[in-house]
Amino acid sequence: MPCSRPTRKPRKSSRNCLAVDPMIRRPVMGRPHRLGGEHLLVSLLVLYVSFTTLWPLARLFSAAFQPGEDGTPLGLMLTTLASRSALRALSGTLQTALLSVAVSTVIGVALAFAVSLLKLRTRAALTFLILIPLIVPSQTMALAWIELFGAQSPILKPLGLAPPPGSTNPLYSTGGIALVMGIEHMPLVFIAVRAALRALPADLVEAARILGISPGRIGLGIVLPIVMPSVLAGSLIAFTAAIGNFGVPALLGIPGRISVLTTLIYQRLNGFGPAAAGQVATLALMLAAMAALAIVLRNIVTTRIAVPLPAGTPFVPTRRAPVIEFLLWIVVLILSLVPLAALTMTALLPAIGVAFGPDTISLDQFRAVLDNPTVRRAFANSLLLAVITAAISMLVAVPLAFLSQRRTNPVLRLLDFVIEGPWVVPGTVVALGMILAFLKPLPLIGLSLYGTMAILVIAYLSRFLPLVLRPVAAAAQSADPALDEAARITGAGLNRRILSIFLPGVLPAAAAGAILVVMTALNELTLSTLLWSSGKETIGVMIFALQYEGNSTGAAAVAVLSTKEMTELDVLLICCECPIGN
Repeated sequence: MPCSRPTRKPRKSSRNCLAVDPMIRRPVMGRPHRLGGEHLLVSLLVLYVSFTTLWPLARLFSAAFQPGEDGTPLGLMLTTLASRSALRALSGTLQTALLSVAVSTVIGVALAFAVSLLKLRTRAALTFLILIPLIVPSQTMALAWIELFGAQSPILKPLGLAPPPGSTNPLYSTGGIALVMGIEHMPLVFIAVRAALRALPADLVEAARILGISPGRIGLGIVLPIVMPSVLAGSLIAFTAAIGNFGVPALLGIPGRISVLTTLIYQRLNGFGPAAAGQVATLALMLAAMAALAIVLRNIVTTRIAVPLPAGTPFVPTRRAPVIEFLLWIVVLILSLVPLAALTMTALLPAIGVAFGPDTISLDQFRAVLDNPTVRRAFANSLLLAVITAAISMLVAVPLAFLSQRRTNPVLRLLDFVIEGPWVVPGTVVALGMILAFLKPLPLIGLSLYGTMAILVIAYLSRFLPLVLRPVAAAAQSADPALDEAARITGAGLNRRILSIFLPGVLPAAAAGAILVVMTALNELTLSTLLWSSGKETIGVMIFALQYEGNSTGAAAVAVLSTKEMTELDVLLICCECPIGN
């Protein structure tokens, strides 16, 4: 039987073959080169995060868990926790934080309901003014409230409402600290509740109106229970911010002898130096533990207690209330602008104790601080630190977001978790970790970074990286992965894909995050007050030092100048977020 040759299928043209299987065009060495490049990039990111964040936090934990003088395990921690000063500071921290959260919650919920459920002609302007206490640095707002309620208040004294001369400022108390911190953190609750109210279905409110339910009962009996998880979440965020706040307790609590954990850590380090590292590490871990507990509770509230809302058209307010809008403006102006007005008027006085008036207005304090070489150096240092931090954070955030949105690598997920740590925990914890990590000379180079500008840069990079990473990661989620895949198939290298394809799509978000870093870093105080040294002063340190030495008018002038810079950056940030040409 003759053998029959197998039938050979006609070969497809190269064009059809490419159409069916585009992988044929991939370069032979493309995949190993790609994996090697990504592995190298991940390794570099791991080294960066380990150096700036993981190592300092690890040193903090190791210092707190040292044995006692008699060799007892955890003896140092147990001795510190049992000390009278630590218990007093812990009590003061919880007391001021809980009272401030009550203030933040009441005011924030009320303002969110008024702005969201009423038809206001000036809603945008009111919203911006409500956010001012959060935008302005903590030490500046504290100083503004001190000037407003002081015996020489340029606003209350002409009205006969200022305390008598020689009396103690009423804000130098637990209630004063709670009030100022509550107003400062009120926008955190406002933002959370307003976001929930903007998602409120219109059908729900209309159904209640049809049934004849009064507006008050609709708000308290229907709307409030729906947004209660957001109220709790915002309150827990305000609690986290309150326990880590240093500016307000330092300016109000130290003169009033009110001890909290952040100021106790500052006083211990100033008094005993690195010798008290183990004790203050334990105090810092107390702050970190409270912050972690608040974050866990917030996650439980937002994921398990949140009320699912039915889909529908969002509620649009139609009821106009001119009287309420007028009263709302008065409240917001008192909370946001009146203290800053008192601060500005104090800065315009030629000396302490001079009454404010048309004949006493002077720019002498501004000339004095601008002629002061230490103040000028502080502004230059803060600007340099802010720009360096923003630039390096952008360089790290872009490739990290690129890899995270394309890969499910557990190493990248762990990096995201570690990066969030320094922003979540109080800044005092981060600063102390930096001291413990970089106090001794580094291996290989044999130099200590403590007392140099480098330790401030590393601390800023560790704390402020999430401010750039979050917006970049959010923008990366909306990017089309097919573009990167097509570039990879055609043989484009990793660097080219990041710079030519990924970066243009996330550049506006990266720029906005960088400006936010500059705004935050310019007036930073919590890190700087523990890490600065002679010649390395910052704006926040100068405001605190001038006020602490009794030069309140000079401190007010520096605070006004820093607020001016902050306002200019706010405008720039708004311009970056607007569409080009708008």
